[in-house]
Amino acid sequence: MRQSELFFKTQADFPKDELAVNARFLIRANFIHKLMAGVYSFLPLGLKVRKKIIGIIREEMNALGANEMAMPALQPRSIWEATGRWQGSLAQIMYKFKDHSGKDIALGPTHEEVIAPLARTIIESYQELPIALYQFQTKFRDEPRAKSGILRGREFLMKDLYSFHADLDSLDEYYERVKKTYQKIFDRCGLKVFATEASGGDFSKEFSHEFMTEAEIGEDEIILCRLCNFAQNKEIAKSKHGAACPKCKSGVLDKIKAVEIGNIFKLGTKFSEATKLSYKNKEGDLKPVVMASYGIGVDRLMGTIVETHHDAKGIIWPESIAPFKTHLLLIGVDDNALQKFGNEVYNDLVKNGVEVLYDDRDRISAGEKFFDADLIGMPWRIVISEKTFVQNKIEIKKRDEKETKFLKLQELVKFFNKQ
Repeated sequence: MRQSELFFKTQADFPKDELAVNARFLIRANFIHKLMAGVYSFLPLGLKVRKKIIGIIREEMNALGANEMAMPALQPRSIWEATGRWQGSLAQIMYKFKDHSGKDIALGPTHEEVIAPLARTIIESYQELPIALYQFQTKFRDEPRAKSGILRGREFLMKDLYSFHADLDSLDEYYERVKKTYQKIFDRCGLKVFATEASGGDFSKEFSHEFMTEAEIGEDEIILCRLCNFAQNKEIAKSKHGAACPKCKSGVLDKIKAVEIGNIFKLGTKFSEATKLSYKNKEGDLKPVVMASYGIGVDRLMGTIVETHHDAKGIIWPESIAPFKTHLLLIGVDDNALQKFGNEVYNDLVKNGVEVLYDDRDRISAGEKFFDADLIGMPWRIVISEKTFVQNKIEIKKRDEKETKFLKLQELVKFFNKQ
């Protein structure tokens, strides 16, 4: 991508009404645009990051054997009354309205009420179980505290995975597989997370698990053993800060602030019984299907990465989800020979599969280009200037390192192919 062709312009200052690091940097760097509290447009650079995250999650969901699908955001009142949640725990944050015929409709805050009756049209026998379905879907929640940038939105993208089982043994086995997969997803996205025991809520007497990242902006507090990574939500923890770890016995528990970016729940038969989702076992008896749900907030994940990967100058994207691997800066666009060399470097990188954003903008000073490069945070910066050109060298620097390398053009592609 040539930056002169990109829908892009950084802001001179941080937005005055934003306190969260992710909102301040993402808005200023032109990744997102705030329409109103909790509602954002994802601009070209921001959309590329979101797609990279989706790509990682999709690969890992497919590796679990799950089927991707898409469910609607518009949901009728009837499916929510079947489970008792139209006036229940989610009622306070549901967007509800009447259509032209007077029927009550909601914008989906979640999709258990949709997936369970849908699964009923397919599942009849134990031979069709287990099965898992997932989607990427926009959720709508009338959050009273729509703040902290894209960490807590009213309209946001989530990945939902739902699994269906004949018995608890099957559910437990798949649940553990998903837990490991979630750890892998977050690791690939450059985040250290703790699988934190939490309340099963209305669904189960067993623990659910929340995937927490340590961050000062976090609204949750967890009790953590840094030695063995045992973690519990403060709401259910029986041990306190400073106590010995109940799991490894050697570590000392710490209390930290954390952001939840994913969760997994054993739903049991709550939704299958409410929607008459059943199967015939080997003896021909009807049994309720056992369910579980697994969520990742895609936009929240992106915001959390910014919260934990930045410095005073801007964002520092992990390579796996960066919009581009490299940011090529041409300093001295009025020099025809230099411009020709810059185009040669750009074309050579693109031809060899290196993702590159080429800052070929004219009427932009060298200082402004360096400022923008630090702010938007590509993993690698390549600089072509008169100083390096006369030496037949190209300057390379990693975003989060001070060391600068100088390579010849023929060495450049080999260098990035090794990274």
